[in-house]
Amino acid sequence: MKYEVLIDGHPHQVELERAEQGYDCKVDGEPYALNVVMTARDVLSIIHNGRQYEAKREYSLMGDLHLIVGSERFAVEVRDPRSLRSRRATAGPEAGPAKILAPMPGKIIRLIAAEGDEVEAAQGLVVVEAMKMQNEIKASKKGKVTRIAVKEGSAVNAGDLLAIVE
Repeated sequence: MKYEVLIDGHPHQVELERAEQGYDCKVDGEPYALNVVMTARDVLSIIHNGRQYEAKREYSLMGDLHLIVGSERFAVEVRDPRSLRSRRATAGPEAGPAKILAPMPGKIIRLIAAEGDEVEAAQGLVVVEAMKMQNEIKASKKGKVTRIAVKEGSAVNAGDLLAIVE
């Protein structure tokens, strides 16, 4: 799996491959030997070169993702090139309605916006839980939510319509 990760605005290419014991990781082409264990929700214990780090994932009220490692805090954005959502978000604002699609299969656990709400670009619309991780799905453009196509508790597949923003 290849990802584009922006850390405090600096882009990095991250590759993860399933290995016998977890994952093999490369950052910008350089291999990293990591031992990673999830110790609590949104908390990872990472051992790299004999040093232990604790990384905590945190979302701001605006939906921004931050990673806290020790006493340092980093603004983080992860783009999965396989994700329809990432491709739409990087394409910029489009004329006409924007269909917000599920980037992965999962379960709708929370509706953040309702039909008729005015939303800003990158404002959260729904939360999809996949593999015990909560993923906030955001509006790809500023506009009015004209349709919410899912309900809390419903299951979705990758590519399913979640909402329409005009």
